[in-house]
Amino acid sequence: MVCYEELKIKGKGGLNLLRWPGILAYFAEYLPLTGKTPLITLHEGNTPLIASSSLARKAGVGSLFFKFEGMNPTGSFKDRGMVVAIAKAREEGKEVVMCASTGNTSASAAAYAKKAGLSCVVLIPQGKIALGKLSQALMHGARVLAVRGNFDQALAVVRSITSSYPVALVNSINPYRIEGQKTASFEVVEWLSGVPDFLALPVGNAGNITAYWKGFKELWERGKISVLPKMLGFQAAGACPLVLGRPVENPHTVATAIRIGNPASWKGAMAAKEESGGLIDTVTDEEILAAQRMLAEEEGIFVEPASAASVAGVLKKAREGLFQGRETVVCVLTGHGLKDPDIAIKQCEGRVEEVGASQEEVIQILGLSV
Repeated sequence: MVCYEELKIKGKGGLNLLRWPGILAYFAEYLPLTGKTPLITLHEGNTPLIASSSLARKAGVGSLFFKFEGMNPTGSFKDRGMVVAIAKAREEGKEVVMCASTGNTSASAAAYAKKAGLSCVVLIPQGKIALGKLSQALMHGARVLAVRGNFDQALAVVRSITSSYPVALVNSINPYRIEGQKTASFEVVEWLSGVPDFLALPVGNAGNITAYWKGFKELWERGKISVLPKMLGFQAAGACPLVLGRPVENPHTVATAIRIGNPASWKGAMAAKEESGGLIDTVTDEEILAAQRMLAEEEGIFVEPASAASVAGVLKKAREGLFQGRETVVCVLTGHGLKDPDIAIKQCEGRVEEVGASQEEVIQILGLSV
Protein backbone atom coordinates (compact mmCIF):
# COMPACT_ATOMS: atom_id res chain seq x y z
CA MET A 1 0.00 0.00 0.00
CA VAL A 2 1.41 3.35 -1.04
CA CYS A 3 0.52 6.99 -0.65
CA TYR A 4 3.16 9.26 -2.14
CA GLU A 5 2.84 12.35 0.03
CA GLU A 6 5.33 14.39 -1.98
CA LEU A 7 2.68 14.78 -4.67
CA LYS A 8 0.25 16.50 -2.32
CA ILE A 9 -0.18 20.22 -1.90
CA LYS A 10 0.86 20.97 1.64
CA GLY A 11 -1.28 23.14 3.84
CA LYS A 12 -3.70 23.06 6.75
CA GLY A 13 -5.59 19.81 6.61
CA GLY A 14 -3.57 18.51 3.62
CA LEU A 15 -4.91 18.81 0.08
CA ASN A 16 -7.40 21.64 -0.44
CA LEU A 17 -9.61 20.48 -3.30
CA LEU A 18 -10.77 24.05 -3.91
CA ARG A 19 -7.20 24.93 -4.85
CA TRP A 20 -6.57 22.06 -7.30
CA PRO A 21 -4.01 23.59 -9.72
CA GLY A 22 -4.36 21.26 -12.72
CA ILE A 23 -1.98 18.51 -13.74
CA LEU A 24 0.91 20.65 -15.01
CA ALA A 25 1.43 22.14 -11.57
CA TYR A 26 0.42 19.15 -9.45
CA PHE A 27 2.41 16.52 -11.34
CA ALA A 28 5.24 18.77 -12.56
CA GLU A 29 7.94 16.42 -11.25
CA TYR A 30 6.59 13.67 -13.48
CA LEU A 31 6.11 15.72 -16.67
CA PRO A 32 8.54 16.99 -19.37
CA LEU A 33 8.23 20.65 -18.36
CA THR A 34 10.84 23.40 -18.48
CA GLY A 35 11.02 26.88 -17.02
CA LYS A 36 9.53 28.13 -20.29
CA THR A 37 6.50 25.83 -20.34
CA PRO A 38 3.34 27.92 -19.80
CA LEU A 39 1.32 26.42 -16.95
CA ILE A 40 -2.03 26.70 -18.67
CA THR A 41 -4.95 24.87 -17.11
CA LEU A 42 -8.70 24.45 -17.13
CA HIS A 43 -8.19 22.54 -13.86
CA GLU A 44 -8.18 19.15 -15.54
CA GLY A 45 -7.46 16.02 -13.50
CA ASN A 46 -8.37 15.10 -9.93
CA THR A 47 -11.36 13.15 -11.26
CA PRO A 48 -13.25 10.93 -8.81
CA LEU A 49 -12.64 7.24 -8.22
CA ILE A 50 -16.15 6.07 -7.42
CA ALA A 51 -16.78 2.87 -5.47
CA SER A 52 -19.38 0.60 -7.04
CA SER A 53 -22.56 0.09 -5.06
CA SER A 54 -24.08 -2.54 -7.36
CA LEU A 55 -22.00 -3.81 -10.25
CA ALA A 56 -19.20 -5.16 -8.03
CA ARG A 57 -21.57 -7.98 -7.08
CA LYS A 58 -22.35 -8.74 -10.71
CA ALA A 59 -18.66 -8.77 -11.54
CA GLY A 60 -17.95 -11.08 -8.63
CA VAL A 61 -14.92 -9.13 -7.40
CA GLY A 62 -13.82 -7.90 -4.01
CA SER A 63 -14.17 -4.24 -4.93
CA LEU A 64 -14.91 -2.33 -8.12
CA PHE A 65 -14.15 1.35 -8.75
CA PHE A 66 -14.92 3.70 -11.62
CA LYS A 67 -12.34 6.31 -12.61
CA PHE A 68 -14.79 8.85 -14.04
CA GLU A 69 -12.83 10.90 -16.55
CA GLY A 70 -16.04 12.46 -17.83
CA MET A 71 -15.57 14.98 -14.99
CA ASN A 72 -12.68 16.67 -16.82
CA PRO A 73 -13.34 20.20 -18.19
CA THR A 74 -14.39 19.16 -21.71
CA GLY A 75 -15.98 15.94 -20.50
CA SER A 76 -13.31 13.36 -21.36
CA PHE A 77 -9.89 11.98 -20.45
CA LYS A 78 -8.37 13.75 -23.46
CA ASP A 79 -7.86 16.92 -21.39
CA ARG A 80 -5.00 15.37 -19.43
CA GLY A 81 -2.83 14.85 -22.48
CA MET A 82 -4.05 17.87 -24.37
CA VAL A 83 -2.99 20.39 -21.74
CA VAL A 84 0.58 19.09 -21.97
CA ALA A 85 0.58 18.95 -25.79
CA ILE A 86 -0.84 22.46 -26.14
CA ALA A 87 1.50 23.94 -23.51
CA LYS A 88 4.52 22.44 -25.27
CA ALA A 89 3.26 23.63 -28.68
CA ARG A 90 3.07 27.17 -27.35
CA GLU A 91 6.48 26.82 -25.71
CA GLU A 92 7.91 25.74 -29.09
CA GLY A 93 6.46 28.80 -30.79
CA LYS A 94 3.67 27.12 -32.73
CA GLU A 95 0.63 29.21 -33.56
CA VAL A 96 -1.59 26.48 -35.02
CA VAL A 97 -2.43 22.99 -33.76
CA MET A 98 -4.15 20.24 -35.76
CA CYS A 99 -5.74 16.89 -35.03
CA ALA A 100 -7.93 14.19 -36.51
CA SER A 101 -10.77 13.21 -34.25
CA THR A 102 -13.80 11.02 -33.69
CA GLY A 103 -14.97 13.75 -31.32
CA ASN A 104 -13.37 13.97 -27.88
CA THR A 105 -9.92 14.99 -29.13
CA SER A 106 -11.44 17.80 -31.19
CA ALA A 107 -13.34 19.20 -28.21
CA SER A 108 -10.28 19.11 -25.98
CA ALA A 109 -7.87 20.47 -28.59
CA ALA A 110 -10.18 23.37 -29.40
CA ALA A 111 -10.69 24.32 -25.73
CA TYR A 112 -7.03 24.18 -24.72
CA ALA A 113 -5.86 25.90 -27.91
CA LYS A 114 -8.21 28.76 -27.10
CA LYS A 115 -6.90 28.88 -23.52
CA ALA A 116 -3.32 29.11 -24.84
CA GLY A 117 -4.11 31.67 -27.54
CA LEU A 118 -3.52 29.27 -30.44
CA SER A 119 -5.58 28.42 -33.53
CA CYS A 120 -7.00 24.92 -33.89
CA VAL A 121 -7.83 22.89 -37.01
CA VAL A 122 -9.80 19.66 -36.68
CA LEU A 123 -10.36 16.95 -39.29
CA ILE A 124 -13.33 14.71 -38.59
CA PRO A 125 -14.76 11.73 -40.52
CA GLN A 126 -17.84 13.10 -42.27
CA GLY A 127 -21.11 12.06 -40.62
CA LYS A 128 -19.37 9.88 -38.02
CA ILE A 129 -19.00 12.15 -35.01
CA ALA A 130 -21.42 12.63 -32.13
CA LEU A 131 -23.06 16.07 -32.28
CA GLY A 132 -22.31 16.81 -28.62
CA LYS A 133 -18.59 16.60 -29.35
CA LEU A 134 -18.77 18.48 -32.65
CA SER A 135 -20.66 21.31 -30.97
CA GLN A 136 -17.83 21.75 -28.47
CA ALA A 137 -15.15 22.13 -31.13
CA LEU A 138 -17.27 24.60 -33.06
CA MET A 139 -18.16 26.68 -30.01
CA HIS A 140 -14.48 26.92 -29.04
CA GLY A 141 -13.78 28.42 -32.45
CA ALA A 142 -11.93 25.56 -34.14
CA ARG A 143 -11.76 25.28 -37.92
CA VAL A 144 -13.56 21.99 -38.55
CA LEU A 145 -13.09 20.08 -41.81
CA ALA A 146 -15.27 17.02 -42.51
CA VAL A 147 -13.23 14.47 -44.44
CA ARG A 148 -14.95 12.16 -46.91
CA GLY A 149 -13.39 9.10 -45.30
CA ASN A 150 -12.79 7.48 -41.91
CA PHE A 151 -10.70 8.50 -38.91
CA ASP A 152 -7.60 6.67 -40.06
CA GLN A 153 -7.63 8.51 -43.40
CA ALA A 154 -8.12 11.83 -41.62
CA LEU A 155 -5.18 11.10 -39.33
CA ALA A 156 -2.98 10.25 -42.31
CA VAL A 157 -3.71 13.69 -43.77
CA VAL A 158 -2.93 15.39 -40.45
CA ARG A 159 0.35 13.52 -40.07
CA SER A 160 1.43 14.50 -43.55
CA ILE A 161 0.59 18.19 -43.13
CA THR A 162 2.16 18.56 -39.68
CA SER A 163 5.38 16.93 -40.86
CA SER A 164 5.76 19.54 -43.62
CA TYR A 165 4.32 22.74 -42.16
CA PRO A 166 4.78 24.68 -38.87
CA VAL A 167 1.66 23.14 -37.37
CA ALA A 168 1.68 21.07 -34.17
CA LEU A 169 0.07 17.63 -34.28
CA VAL A 170 -1.88 17.01 -31.07
CA ASN A 171 -3.22 13.49 -31.59
CA SER A 172 -2.07 10.81 -29.14
CA ILE A 173 0.93 9.95 -31.34
CA ASN A 174 2.29 13.20 -29.93
CA PRO A 175 4.36 11.89 -26.96
CA TYR A 176 3.29 14.83 -24.79
CA ARG A 177 -0.28 13.54 -24.94
CA ILE A 178 0.82 10.23 -23.42
CA GLU A 179 2.77 12.10 -20.74
CA GLY A 180 -0.33 13.96 -19.63
CA GLN A 181 -2.64 10.97 -19.79
CA LYS A 182 -0.38 8.87 -17.57
CA THR A 183 -1.25 11.15 -14.64
CA ALA A 184 -4.58 9.35 -14.25
CA SER A 185 -2.68 6.26 -13.12
CA PHE A 186 -1.01 8.36 -10.40
CA GLU A 187 -4.43 9.44 -9.17
CA VAL A 188 -5.70 5.86 -9.09
CA VAL A 189 -2.80 4.88 -6.83
CA GLU A 190 -3.23 7.97 -4.68
CA TRP A 191 -6.99 7.53 -4.22
CA LEU A 192 -6.65 3.81 -3.44
CA SER A 193 -3.45 4.23 -1.42
CA GLY A 194 -2.36 1.22 -3.41
CA VAL A 195 -2.54 -0.57 -6.76
CA PRO A 196 -5.58 -2.32 -8.22
CA ASP A 197 -5.23 -5.94 -9.32
CA PHE A 198 -6.81 -5.09 -12.68
CA LEU A 199 -7.34 -1.85 -14.57
CA ALA A 200 -9.81 -1.97 -17.46
CA LEU A 201 -10.09 0.54 -20.30
CA PRO A 202 -11.86 1.02 -23.62
CA VAL A 203 -9.35 0.86 -26.49
CA GLY A 204 -9.67 2.89 -29.68
CA ASN A 205 -6.54 4.70 -30.81
CA ALA A 206 -4.79 2.94 -27.88
CA GLY A 207 -3.11 6.02 -26.40
CA ASN A 208 -4.85 5.68 -23.04
CA ILE A 209 -3.87 2.10 -22.26
CA THR A 210 -0.34 3.01 -23.33
CA ALA A 211 -0.35 6.03 -21.01
CA TYR A 212 -1.75 4.26 -17.94
CA TRP A 213 0.83 1.50 -18.25
CA LYS A 214 3.60 4.07 -18.65
CA GLY A 215 2.44 5.81 -15.49
CA PHE A 216 2.28 2.64 -13.41
CA LYS A 217 5.73 1.60 -14.60
CA GLU A 218 7.19 4.99 -13.70
CA LEU A 219 5.85 4.73 -10.18
CA TRP A 220 7.27 1.22 -9.88
CA GLU A 221 10.67 2.32 -11.21
CA ARG A 222 10.75 5.16 -8.66
CA GLY A 223 9.93 2.77 -5.86
CA LYS A 224 6.53 4.34 -5.18
CA ILE A 225 4.68 1.04 -5.73
CA SER A 226 5.86 -2.53 -5.37
CA VAL A 227 3.41 -4.30 -7.68
CA LEU A 228 1.84 -3.55 -11.06
CA PRO A 229 -1.77 -4.09 -12.19
CA LYS A 230 -2.87 -6.32 -15.03
CA MET A 231 -4.16 -4.20 -17.91
CA LEU A 232 -7.48 -5.17 -19.52
CA GLY A 233 -8.28 -3.46 -22.83
CA PHE A 234 -11.60 -3.80 -24.62
CA GLN A 235 -12.37 -2.97 -28.24
CA ALA A 236 -15.74 -2.92 -29.96
CA ALA A 237 -16.32 -6.12 -31.93
CA GLY A 238 -16.72 -4.14 -35.15
CA ALA A 239 -13.50 -2.19 -34.58
CA CYS A 240 -11.01 -4.61 -33.05
CA PRO A 241 -7.73 -4.49 -34.99
CA LEU A 242 -5.62 -5.32 -31.92
CA VAL A 243 -7.63 -8.49 -31.33
CA LEU A 244 -7.57 -9.50 -34.99
CA GLY A 245 -3.91 -8.62 -35.39
CA ARG A 246 -4.54 -6.51 -38.48
CA PRO A 247 -6.08 -3.13 -39.38
CA VAL A 248 -9.83 -2.97 -39.95
CA GLU A 249 -10.55 -1.02 -43.13
CA ASN A 250 -14.13 -0.05 -42.31
CA PRO A 251 -14.60 -0.12 -38.52
CA HIS A 252 -18.16 0.06 -37.23
CA THR A 253 -19.61 0.40 -33.75
CA VAL A 254 -22.16 2.50 -31.90
CA ALA A 255 -19.25 3.60 -29.67
CA THR A 256 -17.95 6.37 -31.92
CA ALA A 257 -14.98 7.25 -29.70
CA ILE A 258 -13.39 3.82 -30.34
CA ARG A 259 -14.46 3.44 -33.97
CA ILE A 260 -10.85 3.20 -35.12
CA GLY A 261 -9.42 0.59 -37.45
CA ASN A 262 -5.67 1.22 -37.20
CA PRO A 263 -4.64 2.51 -33.74
CA ALA A 264 -1.77 4.99 -33.69
CA SER A 265 -0.48 3.54 -30.39
CA TRP A 266 -0.70 -0.10 -31.49
CA LYS A 267 2.74 -1.06 -30.17
CA GLY A 268 2.17 0.67 -26.84
CA ALA A 269 -1.12 -1.15 -26.29
CA MET A 270 0.37 -4.55 -27.06
CA ALA A 271 3.29 -3.82 -24.75
CA ALA A 272 0.87 -2.91 -21.94
CA LYS A 273 -1.00 -6.16 -22.45
CA GLU A 274 2.07 -8.38 -22.65
CA GLU A 275 4.21 -6.75 -19.96
CA SER A 276 1.35 -6.63 -17.43
CA GLY A 277 0.11 -10.15 -18.11
CA GLY A 278 -3.23 -8.68 -19.12
CA LEU A 279 -5.41 -9.03 -22.20
CA ILE A 280 -7.18 -7.19 -25.00
CA ASP A 281 -10.59 -8.55 -25.98
CA THR A 282 -13.81 -7.53 -27.72
CA VAL A 283 -17.26 -6.54 -26.54
CA THR A 284 -20.33 -6.28 -28.73
CA ASP A 285 -22.39 -3.14 -29.21
CA GLU A 286 -25.18 -4.85 -27.29
CA GLU A 287 -22.86 -5.49 -24.34
CA ILE A 288 -21.60 -1.89 -24.47
CA LEU A 289 -25.10 -0.39 -24.44
CA ALA A 290 -26.23 -2.75 -21.66
CA ALA A 291 -23.26 -1.64 -19.55
CA GLN A 292 -24.04 2.00 -20.29
CA ARG A 293 -27.58 1.51 -19.01
CA MET A 294 -26.40 -0.39 -15.92
CA LEU A 295 -23.95 2.36 -15.01
CA ALA A 296 -26.73 4.95 -15.26
CA GLU A 297 -29.52 2.95 -13.62
CA GLU A 298 -27.55 1.16 -10.90
CA GLU A 299 -24.57 3.42 -10.17
CA GLY A 300 -25.87 6.89 -11.06
CA ILE A 301 -23.05 7.45 -13.57
CA PHE A 302 -23.90 8.64 -17.10
CA VAL A 303 -21.21 7.83 -19.66
CA GLU A 304 -20.93 7.82 -23.43
CA PRO A 305 -21.09 4.36 -25.06
CA ALA A 306 -17.32 3.94 -25.56
CA SER A 307 -16.73 4.53 -21.85
CA ALA A 308 -18.96 1.60 -20.98
CA ALA A 309 -16.73 -0.79 -22.93
CA SER A 310 -14.49 -1.17 -19.86
CA VAL A 311 -17.43 -2.25 -17.70
CA ALA A 312 -18.88 -4.45 -20.44
CA GLY A 313 -15.50 -6.14 -20.71
CA VAL A 314 -15.14 -6.73 -16.99
CA LEU A 315 -18.63 -8.26 -16.84
CA LYS A 316 -17.78 -10.47 -19.83
CA LYS A 317 -14.54 -11.69 -18.24
CA ALA A 318 -16.41 -12.30 -14.98
CA ARG A 319 -18.80 -14.62 -16.84
CA GLU A 320 -15.76 -16.39 -18.25
CA GLY A 321 -14.32 -16.95 -14.77
CA LEU A 322 -11.36 -14.56 -14.82
CA PHE A 323 -11.92 -13.26 -11.27
CA GLN A 324 -11.71 -15.22 -8.02
CA GLY A 325 -13.83 -12.87 -5.88
CA ARG A 326 -11.15 -10.99 -3.95
CA GLU A 327 -9.73 -8.66 -6.60
CA THR A 328 -9.73 -4.88 -6.69
CA VAL A 329 -10.72 -3.75 -10.17
CA VAL A 330 -10.76 -0.23 -11.61
CA CYS A 331 -12.77 0.55 -14.74
CA VAL A 332 -11.81 3.74 -16.56
CA LEU A 333 -14.87 5.65 -17.78
CA THR A 334 -13.42 7.89 -20.47
CA GLY A 335 -16.20 10.33 -21.33
CA HIS A 336 -19.45 11.84 -20.07
CA GLY A 337 -22.81 10.67 -21.37
CA LEU A 338 -23.71 14.15 -22.60
CA LYS A 339 -21.03 13.69 -25.26
CA ASP A 340 -23.44 11.47 -27.20
CA PRO A 341 -26.98 12.05 -25.94
CA ASP A 342 -28.65 10.79 -29.12
CA ILE A 343 -27.66 7.19 -28.35
CA ALA A 344 -29.03 7.50 -24.83
CA ILE A 345 -32.30 9.00 -26.04
CA LYS A 346 -32.78 6.19 -28.58
CA GLN A 347 -32.45 3.65 -25.79
CA CYS A 348 -35.12 5.43 -23.75
CA GLU A 349 -37.79 5.85 -26.44
CA GLY A 350 -41.28 5.53 -25.01
CA ARG A 351 -40.13 6.27 -21.45
CA VAL A 352 -41.65 9.77 -21.33
CA GLU A 353 -45.28 9.61 -20.20
CA GLU A 354 -47.78 12.30 -21.11
CA VAL A 355 -50.12 13.60 -18.44
CA GLY A 356 -52.55 16.46 -18.04
CA ALA A 357 -51.63 19.61 -16.12
CA SER A 358 -53.52 18.64 -12.98
CA GLN A 359 -52.56 17.26 -9.59
CA GLU A 360 -55.26 14.61 -9.82
CA GLU A 361 -53.90 13.11 -13.04
CA VAL A 362 -50.33 13.07 -11.76
CA ILE A 363 -51.44 11.34 -8.52
CA GLN A 364 -53.48 8.83 -10.50
CA ILE A 365 -50.73 7.90 -12.96
CA LEU A 366 -48.20 7.53 -10.13
CA GLY A 367 -50.60 5.45 -8.06
CA LEU A 368 -50.05 7.55 -4.95
CA SER A 369 -52.08 7.07 -1.81
CA VAL A 370 -52.05 8.71 1.60
